[in-house]
Amino acid sequence: MAIIAGVDEAGRGPLAGPVCAAAVILPVNHTIVGLADSKKLTARKREYLADIIKDQAIAIGIGWVDVAEIDRINILQATYKAMQIALGRLSIQPDKALIDGYGLPTQIVPNEGIIGGDGKVDCIKAASIIAKVTRDHHMQALDIIFPEYGFARHKGYGTKQHLKALAGLKATPIHRKSYKPVAKQLPTISWLKEQRRVGWWGERLVCLELMKQGLTILATNVTCSNFGEIDIIAESDEEIIFVEVKTITKAQLGTPEQKVDHNKLIKLQRAIDYYLMKNEIIKDIRLDVFTVMLRRGGPWLKQFKAIGLD
Repeated sequence: MAIIAGVDEAGRGPLAGPVCAAAVILPVNHTIVGLADSKKLTARKREYLADIIKDQAIAIGIGWVDVAEIDRINILQATYKAMQIALGRLSIQPDKALIDGYGLPTQIVPNEGIIGGDGKVDCIKAASIIAKVTRDHHMQALDIIFPEYGFARHKGYGTKQHLKALAGLKATPIHRKSYKPVAKQLPTISWLKEQRRVGWWGERLVCLELMKQGLTILATNVTCSNFGEIDIIAESDEEIIFVEVKTITKAQLGTPEQKVDHNKLIKLQRAIDYYLMKNEIIKDIRLDVFTVMLRRGGPWLKQFKAIGLD
């Protein structure tokens, strides 16, 4: 029998965050009850079904396209690209793909578009659920970095809460600049200076870089009694990573590295010791330092790994 993959996306409409696509191959005799268009299911039901789909699916592929690419090629082309990536990441190559909506213009896999497919075809329904749950988890992770914007609640869509945050706090690096509500709220370096948000911006850029490296952001700007603040705490499978970030603009003199001297390292050591005492940490730990320069041509980041701790 032909191997059929269902493909759908999540995140075409939001003002922020990447677009995510999923490709799912289900066994012909699957026993999943309750498959439906993800938009017609509650969050709890989607989570429940996603676990069952992952357990029964023959293969699942996930494709992402980030905001920079969305702005460069437009959301329609970005959606096609995410779908093609998802198909390419299946562990088994399907004979055919069934796409929710219109077929893919590039025939990596022979495919057919089905209008309303996420409500008609089980493998597309499954892909709809996986894409939505996967993207929602990603936006919840971004909410830890940008709690003021409410991403865990609205997932980047243009809600009243989100638009109010945009008007007051301006757009973040994960907002889609090509979308009109965002284009009106882009921060400048001058604005960041006036609002004393240069350091905040640099720390958020570093959080996004750490996520690209596969790390989970646990917390930002953690106050450790009178020992000071830890800018970022991240986690890998093996380690807890404490991160100090120094951000400057091109107009400032000196280099950010010069601001992390011996006295600063001693203060960081005490803050980390305090955090370790307050929390049961069984993993290895390390301290990284990032330096960030904000400039018109785009930010410049430099990472110093495993700075020595006594």
